[in-house]
Amino acid sequence: MLTTLNLKDFVIVDQLSLDLSSGFTVLTGETGAGKSILIDAIQLIRGGRGDADLVRQGCERANIIAEFSLGDASRHWLEENDLLETGAGSVLVRRAIDRNGRSRAWINGISVTLSQLRELGDTLADIQGQHAHQLLLKPQCQLKLLDAYAEDAAILGEVKNAHAEWSAAARRLAEATSGADIRTARIEQLNWLLEDLDALSPKKGEWEELNQEHSRLAHAVSITEGLNESIEWLTQGENAAGDLVTKAQMRVDSLSEYDERLKNISETLTTAAELIDDAAGDLENILDRTDTDGARFEKVDRRVSRYFNLARKYRTEPEALFELEAESRKRLEELKGEENLEALQKAEALARKAYDAKAKLLTQARRSAAEKFARAVTEEMQHLSMKGGRFEVALEACAPSEHGSEKCEFLMAGHPGVDVSPLAKVASGGELSRIGLAIFTLSSRNTTVPTLIFDEVDSGVGGATGEVVGRMMKKLGESRQVLCVTHLPQVAACGDHHLKVEKISDGFETVSYLKELFGQARVDEIARMLGGLLITQKTKVLAEEMVKSGEAS
Repeated sequence: MLTTLNLKDFVIVDQLSLDLSSGFTVLTGETGAGKSILIDAIQLIRGGRGDADLVRQGCERANIIAEFSLGDASRHWLEENDLLETGAGSVLVRRAIDRNGRSRAWINGISVTLSQLRELGDTLADIQGQHAHQLLLKPQCQLKLLDAYAEDAAILGEVKNAHAEWSAAARRLAEATSGADIRTARIEQLNWLLEDLDALSPKKGEWEELNQEHSRLAHAVSITEGLNESIEWLTQGENAAGDLVTKAQMRVDSLSEYDERLKNISETLTTAAELIDDAAGDLENILDRTDTDGARFEKVDRRVSRYFNLARKYRTEPEALFELEAESRKRLEELKGEENLEALQKAEALARKAYDAKAKLLTQARRSAAEKFARAVTEEMQHLSMKGGRFEVALEACAPSEHGSEKCEFLMAGHPGVDVSPLAKVASGGELSRIGLAIFTLSSRNTTVPTLIFDEVDSGVGGATGEVVGRMMKKLGESRQVLCVTHLPQVAACGDHHLKVEKISDGFETVSYLKELFGQARVDEIARMLGGLLITQKTKVLAEEMVKSGEAS
């Protein structure tokens, strides 16, 4: 779970250090106070896209640091990527964005790519945004939600792989049957390309080595002069560093006879003198090996130019020429082998058969899950002011794809005695929000992610239904960490922990800050959410009753 979150110069946050606990935590505050800023920060920690607008005005860089306690999935990922600290029970993630929009990320102090950050982030936290329920109207999203509930990721992965193999076999067959002229022309193009590449004969990793050697040779004179100067400063000059350190050591050593504390310093100076000698020796070795051969530079320069010219000709990067040669040679062999149409037809048929077998297993898993999913959502609807309502999942056959051979559509009836219809046609904004909340809650129960974050997903909900939503969140918080940004006092009253975000301005600068509420301060915040600008004694009494009820639930 998320244990600490530190922000510096992020949007309108000057500096914030937040300690978080397990259970259900609510975040409240006035509109525009900066509640969603915290969600944005966690999204960045999960590998989300960042830009210069996230850096506080007038600052050089925004920093986000988060610490998560490790679960099984995150620990396994860190082990696989050699990023797990020995004996560590947590992981430290850092993200920095400068005012030019450049972004860097670190895991346990080691620089990583954003794709790696996203992979780890998927094991640490899951975020449902305030407009997530709108995605329910998209068929592809509906299919993903069903798959998440079915927990059929392994089968789905096999279907994707089988579809890729079938598509490749079908493409080879189509190209072979599209006409000999086209195939012959392509073979001729590949032969020309390979003639150019064979003349260069690029080697794996050579481009990087060439660049390094080219730079070294181009600056050989400067390197030689700099090394000679450095060696002189260290060991050869009148005031060489090594001699001065040795003199200091001898002097301190002689004084240590009178002060025991100086013995350690004398030893340190001895070590320093030895390190200076070692450094000077290393510099001399490098100097001896520094090549100032002009002929070698010209040879390397010509080869670098050939790399550049060939990369420009075939519209790729110089470092990619080695892979281009391998891929082109493989494709040439494939085209030459495509003259055997019978073999290609057989291969395509076998690939289609393998795909159909995998897709059938996926269909069976989806149909089984669809029935359970529909019953579970229908049950949740009864608690969300939709008594008598029904939810169904319709699966229809469609053209085979990497997602399987069926499409999914969510259907609902908001009242008893009404036929189910597609969600997009019958669901009001409030109903859609409640259906989405029910689905996301069910999906969350199946996930192993230890931290669940809900950003105003309770919009369109109010009254008694809000209290039900709050209790749903509190129930989820018994098995994992739940964070919820909310404007509903009914939801806020159910929290195990309550954080309030406030915004202050001095007329020149606006800053957002956060504090945890306890006792009367929490009651006052619930009263504000209930009463708005006018807070009466009755409002405060009601707020106190809601807090007590939420704590008891």
